[in-house]
Order: sequence, then C-alpha cells, then structure tokens
Amino acid sequence: MGTKDELLAKAKKPAQDALRLHPFYRGKMETTLKCVVRDFQDFAIWYTPGVAAPCKEIEKNRELVYSYTNKWNTVAVVSDGTRVLGLGNIGPEAGLPVMEGKALLFKYLGGVDAFPICLATSSPDEIISAVKWMQPSFGGVNLEDIEQPKCFYVLNRLREEAEIPVWHDGRSLAGLELL
Repeated sequence: MGTKDELLAKAKKPAQDALRLHPFYRGKMETTLKCVVRDFQDFAIWYTPGVAAPCKEIEKNRELVYSYTNKWNTVAVVSDGTRVLGLGNIGPEAGLPVMEGKALLFKYLGGVDAFPICLATSSPDEIISAVKWMQPSFGGVNLEDIEQPKCFYVLNRLREEAEIPVWHDGRSLAGLELL
C-alpha cells in the first residue's frame, strides 16, 4: 500500500505532470485535415471555386450541411468558468484547460471533434445568445462548469430555443427533472 508520504507524493504527481506537460504541448488539441491536399490544385476543390457547389446545395436544403460538412461530428464545449471542477468561479481563461480536457475526452473516447468555447460573460442571457449564434457551426453543445442555478436556466432555455441538441454533464444537475 505505501506510507502516508508515498501516497501523498503519488497523489501530487498528476498535478506536477500537468504543470510540465501543458506548456510543453501548449494545449491538448489541434485541427487537422480529413481531405487530401496533394498540391495547390486541390485547393480548387476544397476551397474556391469548387466549394461554391456544396454551398449552393446547402442553401437549397439546410439539412445537407450534415452531409457536406463536419457539423454532424462537432460539439462546442461551452463554459463561463463560474463552476470549474472544485475550483469555483475561476473565470473563462483559467477554465480553458478543463474545457480542452473535455474536448479531448470527446475525441479520444467517441471520435467527436469538440471545441472548447470559454465565454467572457457570466450573464445567462448572453450565454444563451452566444450558443444560438454558434449553432450553425456545431452539431451539439455541451454546457460545462456553469454555476447553479444559472446552469438550469441556460440549459432549459437552450433546449427550448436551440435547433441542435444541448446538454450538461449532469454532475451539477442532479434533480433537474424536479424543476
């Protein structure tokens, strides 16, 4: 089992490793291409002028966005930084490593491309507006680490008003069905 000092040292190791590895990698996520770019001529397919064809098809039928783009496989991990882990209201910048970590879980465990979005507001109505403005780019929204009871209000409103699925991780939403 180990001595008390050995157990404490073992418990501190992840934090020590995090302080060493986060700056080394400068974050956890990056954007990579799915398509093949062999030479500059391929830009004519993936960007202009070729990209106009899928744009015109989506304009005729908005649901085609799920066939012609990666929207079907994208999630925004949205936070205002007011309830980050057990750290409390540490702000959006300090919450960003956690939101990157959540995006990492989506990608590693589910193959879903997730993007951390930390908002510089704690106003519930501004959070709702921001999510609604972003919904053309995302297939879903995971609300993360937003303080209670604001998280209930934001979640309920977005479930009523958004055109894409919106959820919360549930740790802070126990009893939500009673509201």
